[in-house]
Amino acid sequence: MNPQTHLAIDGYVDAIPAPGTGWGTARFDLIHSPADADRIAPDTPDTVYACITGDPRIADVLLREIQPGDLVRVTGTLVQPDDPEAPAHFTVEGLEVLEAAPASVLYDLVLERFGSYVVVFDADHDQVPVFTASGRWVGEAASPDAIGDLIDAYEEGDIR
Repeated sequence: MNPQTHLAIDGYVDAIPAPGTGWGTARFDLIHSPADADRIAPDTPDTVYACITGDPRIADVLLREIQPGDLVRVTGTLVQPDDPEAPAHFTVEGLEVLEAAPASVLYDLVLERFGSYVVVFDADHDQVPVFTASGRWVGEAASPDAIGDLIDAYEEGDIR
């Protein structure tokens, strides 16, 4: 494979997409199954792609609408790392939902508003992502008890 390849991949979103390291970015894992299962060995593993996007429109859709189990088609640039055991990195430039997962997947996820801030509680994680109500990334509180400190630091300009 070339170090970088532009292509489209269909696969299932593995877990709830997460905010990336900067504003307007998001990351998620995509599981791609072999296209022709009849022609390959039955124990051929699925391929996991570590996906990231820097497009704020795509990041917004990922963070607000995409859930685990959704079948999506991503287009973009694939880069295979030097370590063959590491997942390939895929920079997403286009996203299309092919089939939505059943809504019951997100029952343990709760969005709650704190004034002009929105926090995301996930029963499976202690960390709490925090955004402004307009969607700007504030940061991730280590626990629900640290949300106030994170918001205070953001308002004082310590986080940007």
